[in-house]
Amino acid sequence: MIVTFTANPSLDRTVTLGSALVPGGVHRIEVDTTQPGGKGINVALGLVGAGLDVVALLPARDDDPLLGLLTENDLPFEAIPVVGPVRTNMTVLGGGETTKINEPGATLNEGEVAAVEAALVEAAAAADTVMLSGSLAPGFPVDEYARLVRRLRPLGVWIGVDTSDAPLIALGENFEDAAPDFLKPNGLELGQLTGHDGLHIERQAENGDLSAAKDAALALHGRGVAEVLVTLGGAGGLLVTGEGAWYSPSPKVDVVSTVGAGDSATAGYLIAREAGLDAPARLAYAVAYGAAAVSLPGTTIPTPQQVSPNFEAVEEI
Repeated sequence: MIVTFTANPSLDRTVTLGSALVPGGVHRIEVDTTQPGGKGINVALGLVGAGLDVVALLPARDDDPLLGLLTENDLPFEAIPVVGPVRTNMTVLGGGETTKINEPGATLNEGEVAAVEAALVEAAAAADTVMLSGSLAPGFPVDEYARLVRRLRPLGVWIGVDTSDAPLIALGENFEDAAPDFLKPNGLELGQLTGHDGLHIERQAENGDLSAAKDAALALHGRGVAEVLVTLGGAGGLLVTGEGAWYSPSPKVDVVSTVGAGDSATAGYLIAREAGLDAPARLAYAVAYGAAAVSLPGTTIPTPQQVSPNFEAVEEI
């Protein structure tokens, strides 16, 4: 059983324009879709699409439209009741560019936060893997992920985290006693954790120089994170574990939407891990899922039939 936790779920509305988005201009919407969103939900959709046993845990009202979408997608979930509505995130596609406009989410009170934490611990007791993903809804303490790692650790579950900005920095500050088993930063988030220029890390990777990304990932591994998967967009991905470090380039694909690509990479990694594959193969799956995701519209998460892992492309570095 895999449990995914989405602290700040969303309704992901994607609109496609007939031209590039121009500030101050008037635009016509050609396509308008709404899909379930939030990083943990995206990961869970990838896992259930691969036939894995998963439960997506999230805070939401019983009548929230998001829950209907989860049911339509055949995703098992547990919603912890809260007062506020799930936020709506807007993605605008036009002229080959992606613009995201995200709501912060409704504020949870102390009782709701406590209920969410208790539900996660209870669900994790019946699982072997827990993936904590995304931003924190207002009301959660900034060090929530560190708090959760400490609470989950005695259960013996494998713990993954994918977040950014202040919650990620707070987690990093607590690695001494709250390092997760798995972390999935992109280049910018790698910079946030290590104090380096994340844009520089990404630009170097795009130019074929992986030294900065590798060194930063090794630094995180040295601070207690057993497996560090760094997604580098079109440059591919890098994985550091106790066994070594590997790199895989990304296949060339036509980019339709980058939303959910990192979550798809996480799903691919977990799918390969559940299959008992070794580190290079797990990286190949992660890169393949991420590449497949960017070729699909909106927040569409690829299925195994849409993914072609290239094991031969993975190289040890």
